[in-house]
Amino acid sequence: MEKEKKPDYIVFDEETQSYNGKLLPYSSSVAAPKITPPDVTSWKNTNIVSANNQFKAQYEAIQEEYKRLMNDFELNNLVYSAKFGFEPIVGKTYHLYRSKDESSFLSLILPNECNFNHLGSFKLGPNRTWEKV
Repeated sequence: MEKEKKPDYIVFDEETQSYNGKLLPYSSSVAAPKITPPDVTSWKNTNIVSANNQFKAQYEAIQEEYKRLMNDFELNNLVYSAKFGFEPIVGKTYHLYRSKDESSFLSLILPNECNFNHLGSFKLGPNRTWEKV
């Protein structure tokens, strides 16, 4: 049994065996206006620039945070690698010096009370990290 082929402009659904042109969300007539998608190029370009600026700002913020963390890490490493014969107290300020033999040591003595090379003053924070004062 040979099926009769419908012309292209006829909207016929083979599965339901019915004409469904009136159910479509768009016009299916050959006399209908041409469907043209809107040009979104300018919208894309504007939003690409905006999104790229957002990513750049986030990247720069992450870079700044990384630099700050690395600086904190180096300061903590400097203080923790110094010699000291006491247990530092949280919240108290200590002074880091370089001795004549080029080793570093931590002390309670203020910089104006000694002749050692003062490297910096540090305070032990509650999370056991050193903060430069």
